[in-house]
Amino acid sequence: MKVGVLQFFSWPERRVAIETVYERALQRIEIMDRTGYDAVWLAEHHFHSFSVCPSVHVMGTHVAARTQRLRIGTAVSLAALYHPLRLAEEVALLDVLSGGRVNWGAGRGFDRTEFLAFGVPQDESGPRFQEAVDIVLRAWTEERLTWNGRYFRFDGIEVLPKPRQKPHPPVWLAASSPSAIERAAAGGFTIMMDPHSTHAEIARKRELYREQLEAHGLSIDGRDIPMARLIAIARTRREAEETARRGARWLVDSYAGPQHQSLTGVIGFGVAADAAALRLDPVERYLDGVVVWGTPDAVVDELARLREEMFLGYLLCAPLSHESFVLFTDEVLPRIL
Repeated sequence: MKVGVLQFFSWPERRVAIETVYERALQRIEIMDRTGYDAVWLAEHHFHSFSVCPSVHVMGTHVAARTQRLRIGTAVSLAALYHPLRLAEEVALLDVLSGGRVNWGAGRGFDRTEFLAFGVPQDESGPRFQEAVDIVLRAWTEERLTWNGRYFRFDGIEVLPKPRQKPHPPVWLAASSPSAIERAAAGGFTIMMDPHSTHAEIARKRELYREQLEAHGLSIDGRDIPMARLIAIARTRREAEETARRGARWLVDSYAGPQHQSLTGVIGFGVAADAAALRLDPVERYLDGVVVWGTPDAVVDELARLREEMFLGYLLCAPLSHESFVLFTDEVLPRIL
C-alpha cells in the first residue's frame, strides 16, 4: 500500500499565530520525508479557517526546500478558479524547483463562498474546470499554444517554463459524483477520491470508475487511486473516539456553518451519498463510516479490511490530531507498507 498525507492547514479558534500553523505542518512534512510516505498532498482552500492555504503552489515551494524525496501533490489546485495559463506556469515552476517531484491533482471546487468571491458562476464550474485542465496539459506539451474555447482564447503563446517531468507531471482529477467519475474515465484520467464519502460509497465509486474505464477500452490496472480517509488514533479506544468526534464536529461546523452551505453541497456528502446515510446525524455519519479510528492495532486491522473491501491501494490519510499523526507514523505506517 502507498500512503500519502492530505495536509490541511487548520486554524481552529485562531488559538495560535498563523505562522505557528504553517511551521508545525512543515515540521510534520519533514518527518514524512524521512519515513515511508509517498507524498504530501496540499489542500487548497480560500476564506475559511478550516484550512488557511490559498496557494498550494507557493506552499509547495517551501515543502520542496525542506524535503529531499517526498513527492509534492496538490489536492487540489482549484482549476475552475484559475486562469489556466497562470496555473500551467505555477505548477511547472514548482516541478522544476522541486526536481520533478510534483503530483498534480486538479479539481473544480464546491464551496459557494469561493466562487462568489472570485466572481466565477458556480454553474460554470464543470466546463471551466474541464477546459482549464485541457489547456494546462496542452501548454505543458506544445511549444506554442493556440486555443479557441468557450472561456479562453490564445494565439501562439509560449508557456514557460515547461515541467521537468516529461511529458508532464502525473495528473489526477478529483471526482466524487457519478458524472465526474464518468467524464474522468472517458478522458483516460486517473481519479482521486474525497474524504467525506463513506467507505461503502468509495467502494461503489471505484467500481463505477473501473467499469467506465473498461467501457472506453482502458484499464484500471497500474493506476494509483488516492482515497482520502480521516484518521484518529490514540492509546485507548475511548480517546480515539473522542478525537474522531471532535474532528468530525469541526468538519461539519466548518463546511455547514451559517456562513457556508448545506452539507448536501459538500463533495462526497451530496447527491452521490446514500440517502439513508444522509438521515444520520452528520457527526455520527463520520464516526460510523468515514473516519478510520481506534488504537494503532485497531487501525491496522481496519485498513486491512478496507484494502479488501474498497481496493484501498493508496491511502491518502488526513490525521485529525498531532497524536494521530505520530502514532500513525510510528506504529501503523511500518505495518501497512
